Amino acid sequence: MTSPLYSASIPVLKQMLSALSDVLAKAEAHATDKKIEPNALLQARLFPDMFPLVRQVQIAADFAKGIGSRLAGAPVPSWPDTETSFADLQALIAKAKDHLDSFTPEQFAASESLEIVLRPGTPKEKKLSASAYLLHYGLPQFFFHVTTTYAILRHNGVEVGKRDYMGAY
Repeated sequence: MTSPLYSASIPVLKQMLSALSDVLAKAEAHATDKKIEPNALLQARLFPDMFPLVRQVQIAADFAKGIGSRLAGAPVPSWPDTETSFADLQALIAKAKDHLDSFTPEQFAASESLEIVLRPGTPKEKKLSASAYLLHYGLPQFFFHVTTTYAILRHNGVEVGKRDYMGAY
């Protein structure tokens, strides 16, 4: 039997990363068609105190790799945030999906008993059960950044809708 935490994480993360990749492809095509400098979209924000689109995608990829790694009991890889183009973001998403593909359902068999420690050794250290980490922290954070990416692009005229956001399921 496949672990419920595997079923609630890896397929969902991969679905949304694929949808995010497709939305970014539409954004790049939009920029080309409308003769918009790509950086105008890549650096766009919903509000000045929010991260730009490029950072939203980086954080979404970070949460995807972190969720998969932590629930599988594997180390979370460190990736530099050096992406500056649509091609770079597509490569990052592909890398995150490949990382998620490296996990098997069997690696999640004991995940129910894991304790996830966030910000260890700091005043903000927080200990969560694996299910609390996934359902109350990891997935909401991941979806926030995917949704914000979508909203930035929609706000800037990229013709995407709910079907684009959801991707294939």
